[in-house]
Amino acid sequence: MSDAQSFIDQNLGRFREELYEFLRIPSISAKSEHDGDMRDAADWFRDRLTDAGLEAEIRATEGHPIVLGRWSGAPEGAPTILIYGHYDVQPPEPLEEWLSPPFEPTERDGKVFARGSADDKGQLYMHVKALEAHLATSGSLPVNVIVLAEGEEEVGSENLVPFVKENVDDLACDYVVISDSNMFAENMPSVLFSLRGMAYLELHVKGARSDLHSGQFGGPVVNPGNAISKIIASLHNADGGVAVEGFYDDVLAWDEETRARIRSLPFSPDDYKKDLEVDALGGEAEYHVLERLWIRPTCDVNGILCGYTGEGAKTVLPNKAMAKVSFRLVPDQTPERVADLVRAHIAKVAPAGVTVEVVELHGGRPWRTNVEGKLVDAASAALEAAFGTPAVLQGEGGSIPIVSDFEEQLGASALLVGFGLPGCNLHAPNEWFALDAFEKGIGALAGLYENLGA
Repeated sequence: MSDAQSFIDQNLGRFREELYEFLRIPSISAKSEHDGDMRDAADWFRDRLTDAGLEAEIRATEGHPIVLGRWSGAPEGAPTILIYGHYDVQPPEPLEEWLSPPFEPTERDGKVFARGSADDKGQLYMHVKALEAHLATSGSLPVNVIVLAEGEEEVGSENLVPFVKENVDDLACDYVVISDSNMFAENMPSVLFSLRGMAYLELHVKGARSDLHSGQFGGPVVNPGNAISKIIASLHNADGGVAVEGFYDDVLAWDEETRARIRSLPFSPDDYKKDLEVDALGGEAEYHVLERLWIRPTCDVNGILCGYTGEGAKTVLPNKAMAKVSFRLVPDQTPERVADLVRAHIAKVAPAGVTVEVVELHGGRPWRTNVEGKLVDAASAALEAAFGTPAVLQGEGGSIPIVSDFEEQLGASALLVGFGLPGCNLHAPNEWFALDAFEKGIGALAGLYENLGA
């Protein structure tokens, strides 16, 4: 057992308590009333980087601050690793569905329940503890390290790309390592080979000058609620695919070896349905369920507002309707191109008598990597040593828009290795992080640094 691993084993209780301090800070980037909490979280994280032995500072942006840590004393020729994560979290609502307060970490069944436990405070803090283990036992690291923690990932990272572009020399690195994703299953660690991108749009349908009496005006006046329903229904075809003309033109076909690897993973559609409490699955039926999740694009309605939704009846013909619609993208789709295609589609299907505005809220490009190489090999070896089982390769249905920007702006290769588990309720009530994964993952990250520095 290495000195770093011994240190980790001896300090797991302290590591856990420190994480719980971090989780108690309600750093909700989407709500302005939590701006003070955002700064508290940035200060707290900077201080923990300093405690671990790094030089740390807070850098201002137009929005929430960025925390930077640095250690540059590795042997000559050692690579530089940029570790990226985020200290902001999603809003916890609906609060009534939480079994324990979202910002009071609570242990149940080997898990810690709290907002941000898996996304991304817990996973980010694992890196800090792995770095501390090396510095506390040997006084050095096998690699040079930059830690970058932002506070706007959950609201689109609007200020991160400009920050990276303005600080390319300061952030120069060989590899970018990100832990903000899940393992394939319990005690089955994984390395990601792809992420889906995102085009997030808001549709606004406007009808008459005001809400109207549905009896006196219903019929000749075009109802924005009916119109937006028609528009939404037109986005899919009967086979579960996206019906927007040109949508699939830029979709890159995956090689059969990757598709076969996906299909070989231990996955049961029946168990998946049972866990979700649904009796059927949707999407493109000709693709394996995991392919639909990881390497195929999607269109989903995320929210609708229209008319009267209070108690009882109100016979109103609404004068406006709104829907939030997100498209998960795959290589080589771009959010800008998809937004243009959707606008053209809506112009064709929207009924006369209403106007439709399409607003782009935010987007991000998809990402894929070569699974053959020393970066993936180093991660796979470290994960197997820590978890006692070979790592698998998998895709991820979610989006981390900054990954492609890091690779392009810094000329570095990205490695995505996460430690959450399926069903950990990311962005939902009762978010949780498995304590076993937290503890073993710290050792895996310490081993990863060693492997990359060898």
